[in-house]
Amino acid sequence: MRTNDTAETLRRFDQAFIERNPALLEDVIAPDCIMESMQPAPNGTRYEGYEANLKFWGEMALHPVGHFETEDRVIMGDRATIRWRFHFGDGRSIRGVNLIRVQDGKIAEALAYSKSPAKTAPLPE
Repeated sequence: MRTNDTAETLRRFDQAFIERNPALLEDVIAPDCIMESMQPAPNGTRYEGYEANLKFWGEMALHPVGHFETEDRVIMGDRATIRWRFHFGDGRSIRGVNLIRVQDGKIAEALAYSKSPAKTAPLPE
């Protein structure tokens, strides 16, 4: 897949969140899409198939006040790495990264990782 095709697929995906319109997601999710969310840590939740991913992302697109801010995007062929910040709407936010694979103009794989508050292990005595 060409980098421009991947960029266009991701532009259409982002548009669903910008417009808060889950219907825009219908044409960008592959039938066998696999997505791993950030929660619960450390492994997240795995969503398999079109319907599961459409439901998850559709609910996120409808978030009443939260929004994503893309901090950086690198696209090479059918792969993309996206650094983002999600703003909850109350002053709090979280930063993360998505690793995306696009196939035939649809998102086939999306793996999400985020920064969370640090927890330090006790030092040996």
